[in-house]
Amino acid sequence: MATRAEKRLSVVEVTRYRPRDVEYHAYVEVLNSRAVRAAEDAGWTVNRVAAADVGTASLLALTDASEAIMLMGGEDISPRFYGGDEDYPFESQHFETADEGQIALVHRALRRGTPLLGVCRGLQIITVALGGDIVQDLGTDTIHKNLGAPIRDIMAAHPVGLERSSRLAADLGTRELVVQSAHHQAVGRLGDGLVAVGTAPDGVVEAVEHVHAPITGVQFHPEDPGAPAGQLASLVARLGAREAALV
Repeated sequence: MATRAEKRLSVVEVTRYRPRDVEYHAYVEVLNSRAVRAAEDAGWTVNRVAAADVGTASLLALTDASEAIMLMGGEDISPRFYGGDEDYPFESQHFETADEGQIALVHRALRRGTPLLGVCRGLQIITVALGGDIVQDLGTDTIHKNLGAPIRDIMAAHPVGLERSSRLAADLGTRELVVQSAHHQAVGRLGDGLVAVGTAPDGVVEAVEHVHAPITGVQFHPEDPGAPAGQLASLVARLGAREAALV
């Protein structure tokens, strides 16, 4: 394992190429770049990998030496991975190679006890990897996304309540968050070993933890420029704290 001075974290995104949606890709690039910078500021040596661009075997090899993993947001997971319908409202492009590779990363993190944080789609990947499923669309009466807004204004702010007994509440030092979100899907059936520790006012699951492993997922975007100051840094710090406990 690496020394504390050279601790390694992999930021795993969907793809570095979206020629069909340049504006969306530019916004995702902003979010992922902010996640990388936050990890670097926390002292991590960051390895940024795009799952769809390398395939499962290479993704596992490229992240093998990492002491922690962040799974970032992006497109919908293909319904074939959770038994969902093939046609649903606001369905996005699917990157099944990314789905497969990121699911494999969750399985390996669980086996090894590797600290892992999933953001938005990343939370959903954790859920699906552990046998759960997805609510495929939250409808048009939603607090979770500014429907029809330009991509730069797509994030919606709303509160999230955290369970008093959760590790997340303890580590963030609060039971009430204001978050930025932009999702039309959500956790349905929880995966094995996962517990819901954060919910929005409408009951949508906004954060999950594994009962034993250092695996956390948040449905919101702490890496968004409009997120409260320190929120992303606090979540990144959790990865370092969990990794230190395993040394």
